[in-house]
Amino acid sequence: MTSVLLIYPYFKPPRDRSVFRFPPLGPSYIAAALLEAGHTVELLDCTFLRRDQALGRALATKAEVIGVYGMVTMLEDCLWLARQLRRLGRLLVAGGPLPTCSPELFLEQFDVVVRGEGEETMQELVEAYARKSDLGYVAGIVYRAGALSRETGKPGVVSTPARPFRPDLDQLALPARRLLPNKDYQRHGQKAYGGSITTVMSTRGCPFRCEFCSNVIFGGTYRERSAPNVVDEIEEALKLGYNRISFADDVFTLNKARVQAICSEIARRGLRFEWECLGRVDTMDDALARIMKQAGCMRIYFGIESGSDQVLKLMHKQIDTGQARRAVEAAHRAGLQVGAFFILFYPGETQETVLTTLRFATSLPVDYLGLTLPYPLPGTALYERVKAQINRDWRPGESVFGSHMLIFASEFSELKMQFGIFKGQVQFWLERRCGRLAPWVPRLFEKATDALLRLLP
Repeated sequence: MTSVLLIYPYFKPPRDRSVFRFPPLGPSYIAAALLEAGHTVELLDCTFLRRDQALGRALATKAEVIGVYGMVTMLEDCLWLARQLRRLGRLLVAGGPLPTCSPELFLEQFDVVVRGEGEETMQELVEAYARKSDLGYVAGIVYRAGALSRETGKPGVVSTPARPFRPDLDQLALPARRLLPNKDYQRHGQKAYGGSITTVMSTRGCPFRCEFCSNVIFGGTYRERSAPNVVDEIEEALKLGYNRISFADDVFTLNKARVQAICSEIARRGLRFEWECLGRVDTMDDALARIMKQAGCMRIYFGIESGSDQVLKLMHKQIDTGQARRAVEAAHRAGLQVGAFFILFYPGETQETVLTTLRFATSLPVDYLGLTLPYPLPGTALYERVKAQINRDWRPGESVFGSHMLIFASEFSELKMQFGIFKGQVQFWLERRCGRLAPWVPRLFEKATDALLRLLP
């Protein structure tokens, strides 16, 4: 039996205006797998801690293996923690989306990088470390040969073969939520948005290949959990005191029959709770929206991304604006709250397609509108297309506009992009507040700001 500390290094950025805080599923799944294998596990979720508090707890650990979650928005904190923890002389392991696609960023501070799905890999890695076995037999890792005292051979980087994906997700241990600061999440949720929300992932991966989307952990696969298995996890979360579920699937509504089975299972067990999900517009219709509403669905989000069919083709979205409007209207008719996400100033579009997107987005009957700049994430086709133009790293808190930051050389200025986001949000607000009583107000604002946007470089 080996003791393991898993760290989720999220610290709220100074200018981050988002109120949403969700318990981390990835480290919780890894914790559950290690517990199932007989190890002892601590999970340090830094979401409600200061950096000095988190570091103090990490330095006080007796764990023999320390794993740290890594993604683009947490890179600096992930590496900072590793530098501080090296003095302990424990095995340091990095895992998550960014270590998976860019392990070289982590190998100076970490001994081992886990790539892809980590449950079985971490089980084997911890066992190999405890037995002082050759790590080269552990699939799905990258490590520094000679970095650990028990190893011999020439220094260098060793990359083992990729680990096959587990086909039956029902065999995975449910996330070890009891190791998380659940009361903190519940208090925050009740105060910030009137409900305590936790996440459930009922599928893994996505069969589509949107140019901007990172799916490095699941490698482009798509696998489903059965309805009873999903609802088992929901029941466990509700018993911990949560009253809302946010499905973290890339596209929850892809298989309509499975969604209907989950809704039926919720009804069969007599569960009463609210939930939300992310859907694709080409999978939503009136019948499905009504079934979801009856099962407690309160909100659905659609990643529409553009109001221009030309730009949607450029993004490889495989949808069109007609499908987007019909899906939003179907969800709205069923009584669901609807959210929609759009990317403005995508590489290859024009200012006229940006204005088309803003007109389209603000004309939809949505309750929430998310507008963002394009982010070329490592591991995406968009990153490969513009990587020669990337001129700075994304760093939390650096932009005066919150989390929006231009990190590549675009034909549009960052000022123009930020103005486009501001314009869209105000236009959306005016449509909701004045659209029926004084429709000339949003129209006047739209025309004036269209002209101003065109003038900006």
